[in-house]
This record gives sequence, structure tokens and C-alpha cells, in this order.
Amino acid sequence: MIVAVTALHILVSILLILLVLIQGGENVDITAAFGGVSQAAFGPRGAVSTMAKITWGLGAIFIATSVTLSVWASRQTSGSILENAPKQTTPASKAPAPKATAPAPPQVPKK
Repeated sequence: MIVAVTALHILVSILLILLVLIQGGENVDITAAFGGVSQAAFGPRGAVSTMAKITWGLGAIFIATSVTLSVWASRQTSGSILENAPKQTTPASKAPAPKATAPAPPQVPKK
């Protein structure tokens, strides 16, 4: 089940990116570039395009799969990976070398 949701999540992500890149902005006309009055800000917006509806639908699916995957991931954790790691033992051939003792300070003859 988690594999199917992950595959759907990846597919929806790719489609959502492509759809957003294909769509044009709302103020694409030349008057918006020079500070002209835009009807989209306060006036009627017109009909919603099919691509915008598909984008909203893909966005809803993306959010649903994101929440589902995060809930499943939080339920499956049983602690840290380091808690389950095997203990490392050093074999006899790789035992640490014995510590060298410091040499004795040189003795100065007394006069």
C-alpha cells in the first residue's frame, strides 16, 4: 500500500510541476508590465480554465499523499537507527598498539 501511495505521490508531483510551468501568469498582457490597470485584481476574473482546475485537483492529491506518507512514516519509527546497530568489536589482529612510555629526561651531571 505504501508503495502505491509513494508512486502516486511521485507521479502527481511531476504532473503538478509540468502543469504549473506550462500555465501562463494572470497578468501576461503588456499593460501589467508598465503599471497598467488589471481587471484581475479587483474586477471579474472570468471563467476558470481547465488547466487551473486540474492544478487544483493535483494539488489536493499531493497534499493528501504527503500527509498520508508522513503519518505512516511517524508510526513506523521505533527509535534511532544507532540503537539497533551491532556493537563493533576489534579483532585480535587489529588490536590497538600499546601506548609508548615517555623517555626519561636526561640527567645533568652535578658539579
